[in-house]
Amino acid sequence: MKAFLFSVVIVMLSVVMLRAEEKASDKNAAAKAEKVLKIGSQAPDFEIKDSNGKLIKLSELTKKGPVLVRLTCGCSGCDRELAYFQTLHKAYEGKGLTSLAIFREPDNKVEAYVKEKKLKMLYAVDTKGESWKAFDTKAMPSNFLIEKGGKVRSIAVGCDPSGLLANNVSKFVAQLLETEKVDVQKATNEAKKSSEKKVAK
Repeated sequence: MKAFLFSVVIVMLSVVMLRAEEKASDKNAAAKAEKVLKIGSQAPDFEIKDSNGKLIKLSELTKKGPVLVRLTCGCSGCDRELAYFQTLHKAYEGKGLTSLAIFREPDNKVEAYVKEKKLKMLYAVDTKGESWKAFDTKAMPSNFLIEKGGKVRSIAVGCDPSGLLANNVSKFVAQLLETEKVDVQKATNEAKKSSEKKVAK
């Protein structure tokens, strides 16, 4: 009888432990799901130093207005796409948008690249890719448009040298700023053609 009761107790303890493990597993899965950044999620409590060592805090930037965070590099595809995001930055900067480009390359390479491209937006270097972890992405480039107050309004990942992706982001920026949408694809292409004509002359 004692042996039987002992066996019952062992079985019951096993069941209790199994259920506890399942609950812990469910909690871990739920916590992981909550960390996945998606539209409507609160942006991460993110900060990074710029090239001068000044601390850039996303929460401080989003207090003032919407912020476009671009996680990028200097590869040929990202390089061709950058022109459209520079146009986007120029079009909406005076209306309240802050653009922040974060590069994966070393400092010296980025500094040379920034001078060559005449980059006017905020930028920083992250060779270790901590920014990609914070924003829960592995894609290069990844663009996160964050509303005033910190909620993610749009996520655009992947390289699009045609400018269509940047033009779509422009639509969301215009909505947030309650202003007329700028066709950054058309504006950039026209500027390129104008520049090519001047060089040809």
